[in-house]
Amino acid sequence: MNLQKAEFVTSIADLGRLPTDGLPQIVFSGKSNVGKSSVINRVLNRKNFARVGESPGKTTHINFFRIDQRAYFVDLPGYGYAKVSKAEKERWGKLMEQYFAVPERIDLGILIVDARHKPTANDVTMSEYFQNAGRPFLVVANKLDKLKKSELEPNMAQIRSTLALSEDTRLIPFSAEKGTGRDALVKAIMDVCDERKKETEG
Repeated sequence: MNLQKAEFVTSIADLGRLPTDGLPQIVFSGKSNVGKSSVINRVLNRKNFARVGESPGKTTHINFFRIDQRAYFVDLPGYGYAKVSKAEKERWGKLMEQYFAVPERIDLGILIVDARHKPTANDVTMSEYFQNAGRPFLVVANKLDKLKKSELEPNMAQIRSTLALSEDTRLIPFSAEKGTGRDALVKAIMDVCDERKKETEG
């Protein structure tokens, strides 16, 4: 899969407008200031492909990017932004419930958290959405470049514990800034897409 061949397809707030071509969906989620767009940009090796931080948390739209006609990167709306109205938060919750109501649409869930801090209550809720879906799921701990080496192990242990991750759930230390962890994340994405391709062809 050529990650350079990426295109924006649609932004939806109504699940009736979901793409129906059956391509695998790689689903990215994270709080509004965690660097989700930067992680997507780093995976694609594109600088400003997914928009970075103009108005965190102000949208309840799901963005779809088609990668090499072989998969979708699905960018779920960021959460946890303090200035968002109660109605907006409720819209976000309703949209997430609707999206996760059909777990088969998720080929790989990727939850992005901040490597420097204990995951928030919203991170825990999002982790539960993914884990309850019973689909392939991993966690990316972004902003690794802002950690001291001595902080890495205890911080990863805290993230794993707070999100109640099983031993076989991958936790990838990541830096969108430096590119650390990109190869591991790209491999996980490719493996899922290859598996889906085998199932479809088989």
